[in-house]
Amino acid sequence: MKSYIYIFILLITISCKTDKNQATDADSGATKWVDSLIYPEETNFKSIKQITFGGDNAEAYWSFDDKQLVFQSNNKAWNVNCDQMFLMNVDETFKDNIPPMISTGKGRTTCAYFLPDNEHIIYASTHLGGEECPETPLRKNGKYIWPIYDTYDIFVADLEGNITAQLTNEKGYDAEPTVSPKGDKIVFTSDRSGDLELYTMNLDGSDVKQITFELGYDGGAFFSPDGTKIIFRSSRPKTKEAIKEYQDLLSEGLVQPTQMELYICNADGSDLRQLTDLGNANWSPFFHPSGEKILFSSNFESERGFPFNLYLIDIDGKNLERVTHSDTFDAFPVFSNDGKKLIFSSNRNNGGGRDTNLFIAEWQD
Repeated sequence: MKSYIYIFILLITISCKTDKNQATDADSGATKWVDSLIYPEETNFKSIKQITFGGDNAEAYWSFDDKQLVFQSNNKAWNVNCDQMFLMNVDETFKDNIPPMISTGKGRTTCAYFLPDNEHIIYASTHLGGEECPETPLRKNGKYIWPIYDTYDIFVADLEGNITAQLTNEKGYDAEPTVSPKGDKIVFTSDRSGDLELYTMNLDGSDVKQITFELGYDGGAFFSPDGTKIIFRSSRPKTKEAIKEYQDLLSEGLVQPTQMELYICNADGSDLRQLTDLGNANWSPFFHPSGEKILFSSNFESERGFPFNLYLIDIDGKNLERVTHSDTFDAFPVFSNDGKKLIFSSNRNNGGGRDTNLFIAEWQD
């Protein structure tokens, strides 16, 4: 379900595109070129390369040896009607060619991640619930929503696309799996308790443990580089009205993504604390290679819901720093295991259109 927010963002940004040639930065007042790969203020990027050139591309994750990536795309030019999983070598780009699809091509998929052997991935798929792409409602009563498909389960596949194992078999939503850099645990989101909570399990699906327990949607979780901590996003309703709205939507298999903050805890769920209190949507967090900072996407500075930019914050909630300076959408940042590169999704350099593409930047602190 991490991927649905980029569809939501596209809906609210398309109607508000600025001129293709130039736009004004809301913070500095400086004029910048919209169709650019690196903006002058983006000093953490030593260089940048565009990887995809059409469709919606997101959730790109590195193999443990940093030689390959797996990502999801709905690029119709690649013969898919909704998100499927694709494999790429780290030096490839896809302007006139199509990467190999390594999901089944049936149903809808989300959130792939490499296993430590670099020869298998895990991902969530609805294909056992039906071969067609499930309907994707994006609005209810005028508000943006995400579907929580109860046919999502988590599977293991080899790099030829053959499913080798099914890790979850509970009724309801099991998705958003990521793997600890230690190579021993998977964290994922499930509604098996009646609420959307975080769980951990072994790589073979055994020893499932619930690690969050408070009402609200907990998801998009990632381990720290040493595997001792977990960062995630959460929309936790507090008022009676918000709680009722959340529960009513969840009973219909829906959630609302517009108010989310970041939380951090130990890998077993202990020492849970709220990291941000910025307002709006703070999400797609990922640990900086040092383990002492979090890189995430947010629209907290945006009055109308956009743009989304990348920000760094210390794990004690201090020293918030803006990293990207887009006027549309930057999200899904993921560092390579060696900490030298960052892959992320962006609307930059798309000619003012709808495409969300992948970019790899050389990172410098």
